[in-house]
Amino acid sequence: MPPDTSAHIAPPTTGYRALLQNREFAGLYAGFTLTVAASTLSGFALGTLVDHQTKSPFLTAISMYGATFATVLGALTLMSAADASRPRRTLVALQWVSLVGIAAQATPGLPLSVRFGLLLVLGLFQSLATGARMGLLAEVVPVSAYVPARSLMNVTSGGMSVLGYAIGAVLLRYLSPQGVFVVAAALTGVGLVVVATATREHSIRTTPRPGLRQTWTTNVALFSHPGRRALLLNLWVPNGLIVGCEALFISYAPDQAGALLAAGSAGMLLGDLSVGRLLTADQRRRCAFALRLLLAAPYLLFTLHPPLLVVTAAVFIASAGFVATLPLQERLLALTPDAVRGQVQGVESAGRMTWQGIGAAIAGGIAQHHSPATAIAVLAAISVAITVFSRPFVVRAHVVRVEKVSA
Repeated sequence: MPPDTSAHIAPPTTGYRALLQNREFAGLYAGFTLTVAASTLSGFALGTLVDHQTKSPFLTAISMYGATFATVLGALTLMSAADASRPRRTLVALQWVSLVGIAAQATPGLPLSVRFGLLLVLGLFQSLATGARMGLLAEVVPVSAYVPARSLMNVTSGGMSVLGYAIGAVLLRYLSPQGVFVVAAALTGVGLVVVATATREHSIRTTPRPGLRQTWTTNVALFSHPGRRALLLNLWVPNGLIVGCEALFISYAPDQAGALLAAGSAGMLLGDLSVGRLLTADQRRRCAFALRLLLAAPYLLFTLHPPLLVVTAAVFIASAGFVATLPLQERLLALTPDAVRGQVQGVESAGRMTWQGIGAAIAGGIAQHHSPATAIAVLAAISVAITVFSRPFVVRAHVVRVEKVSA
C-alpha cells in the first residue's frame, strides 16, 4: 500500500467557524457531539450500576470500557465497510444499530450477562461507524482543513465528556441508571436524524466490494509498513494503559469519581484546544514525545496517596497529553492512500479503543488483588517505559515519511 504523496501535512489554515459553515461538516460534527454525549452517559450509568451490584473493581472497569474489546473484531472483519461506495448510508445504518443497543440497556432487570453482551455488540458496530465517519470527514473537508477538523472534534469530545460525566452524576441523583440510558438513547436518536439530514451521499470511491477479504488485504498492507506499525503502537498502547487508570476512578474514590473523570476530560479538552489549534504541524511533531510522557507521568503520584485535590489536579494535567494522538494521526494519514483512508482510520480508532479495554482489564485485574492506587501507578510506569523505548521507531517513521513524500 504505497503512501499518498498528495496528503502532505500543512499548518492549519481553516478556522473552526469556517469549518462549521460547511453544512456537511456541521452535520457530522453535531452527530459526533451527540454520540459522544450519549456514550459518556451510558458508560457512566453502566459503570455505576455494575459497581452497585457487584462491588468488583474488575467488572466495573470492564463495564465502562468493555465495548472497546469488540472494536478489534470490527477492525479484523468488516472495517472495509468504512470505505463503501455509499458512506452516508453506511453511517446512518450503523447509527441505527447504536440507538437500538443503547435503548435495550434501559430495560429494567436486565441480567448483567445480557448487558455485557450488548456492550460487545455495540462496540463492534461503533468501531465501523467511527471508520465511516472519519472516512467521510476526509471527503467533506479539504486536506488543509483535516487537522483543524479533527482538532475541533477532539476538543468537543473532551468538552462533551466533561459535561456528560457532570450531568450523569446529577442525573443519577434523581434517576436510576436505566433512566440515564433512556436519556442517552434520546441523544443517539437526535444525532442519527442530524447526520441523515445534513450529509449527502459520496460515491467517488472505487474500492472493491467491502467484506472480509478486502478488510484483510488492506490490513496486511497496513501492518507490513514499519512506519505505520510504529505509529499504531504509540497511538494504541500508552493511551490505552492510561484509560485503564481512569477506569479505576469509581473504585478509587466512589463519591468523587465524577469529578476525577470530568477533570480528565477537561484536561484533554485543554490539550486539544491549545496544541491542536495553535501549533503548526512541525511544532506538534516536536512536542509529541513530551506530550506522551505527560500523559502518564502524573499518575505515578498515586503511589503517595496524596489528597484528592492533588489527585484531581494530576489527572487534569496528565490528560492534556492525550493530544499526542493528533501528530501521530497526521503522520499516519500522510502514509495512507485516499481510497482506504476510512478503513485505516477505523483500524487506528478500533485499535486505540481495544487497548482502552485491555488497559481497563489489566487495571481491574491488578486492583482486584492490590489497591486501585497501586494498579494506577503500575500502568502509568508501563506507559512511560513503552513511550521511551519506542521513541526511535517513531522517529524513523517520520524520516521514512519525509523521504517518500519528497521522492
